[in-house]
Amino acid sequence: MASSTGTPRSLPQRPLHVAVLGSTGAVGQELLALLAERRFPVGRLTLLASPRSAGQTVTWNGQTLTVEPVSAEAFNGVDVVLASAGGSVSKQWAPVAAAAGAVVIDNSSAFRMDPSVPLVVPEVNPQAAFQHTGVIANPNCTTILMTLALAPLAARRPLRRVVVSTYQSASGAGARAMEELRQLSRTVLEGGTPESEVLPYSLAFNLFLHNSPLQDNSYCEEELKMLHETRKIMGLPELRVSATCVRVPVLRAHSEAINIEFTEPFPVEEARELLAAAPGVELIEDFAANRFPMPTDVTGRDPVAVGRIRQDLSEPNALELWLCGDQIRKGAALNAIQIAELLLDSGASAGVPA
Repeated sequence: MASSTGTPRSLPQRPLHVAVLGSTGAVGQELLALLAERRFPVGRLTLLASPRSAGQTVTWNGQTLTVEPVSAEAFNGVDVVLASAGGSVSKQWAPVAAAAGAVVIDNSSAFRMDPSVPLVVPEVNPQAAFQHTGVIANPNCTTILMTLALAPLAARRPLRRVVVSTYQSASGAGARAMEELRQLSRTVLEGGTPESEVLPYSLAFNLFLHNSPLQDNSYCEEELKMLHETRKIMGLPELRVSATCVRVPVLRAHSEAINIEFTEPFPVEEARELLAAAPGVELIEDFAANRFPMPTDVTGRDPVAVGRIRQDLSEPNALELWLCGDQIRKGAALNAIQIAELLLDSGASAGVPA
């Protein structure tokens, strides 16, 4: 990827000019909410989208802002771009924004596996963010959630293999898919036949294997993202990972069942203590009541909820666990803003001038 020269490693310590690219989508709307909620130092906010969405108005922090069509001129004077408009848009405009002097934090898959672009989960590999040359990639939602649980365990005992099954909500396919699930669920309840237009099959009272393109090895693109991105984030290029990704009729928040094999036995209580203390993780576990994380526990919330941590009966060196996390929030928008906050904190400690 072409990069800008002289791009600052940190963000300046002053009110920033922030641009949100893809501001009208589900993740874009969450980015706007989090910028206000977390009091990110926004001096000026520019909302960018495709020409189709340009002209819409959005209320943010008491201001009414008009969505502008993305263009090269729109990035003039911008400090940070939070991009969530899809891979083709990011490939076109991220280099333009970086060349204009902005730091681009991109939520698409466009640059995740580019060796020159950091792929960052702030609780897992924060140091990688400072290696950017203008663009930082936000990982896939399922990868973010999984690495939050893997990292504290891998820091104690080496990982050998990870097998994961995901239960991915409609939110992973965007706002239109969420609305379609609502509408088609009503159709089924009223005795009608659901006909999907956004997703390949109806999710109403149904589930299906993830609809990303199948590859020659019979894994889908989503499953291979979990393999390659986990290796890159955790710095384990030989880690064995196998994923099965499933789309389920949940509006928002993904779930994952993970089997983690180590090079030696890992006492369950030790793993539980590590996860309970891990940043970004919340332990929800009541074996007596058979109560463990559910999507409703994390919807609209920051933590990834982990529970049902147990010994794998088939392998003495393996543990099983279950987790749930809000795909739009920690799986996308929150992670992006936390990356920007990392660069702010670095600037404060290093005394980066305004």
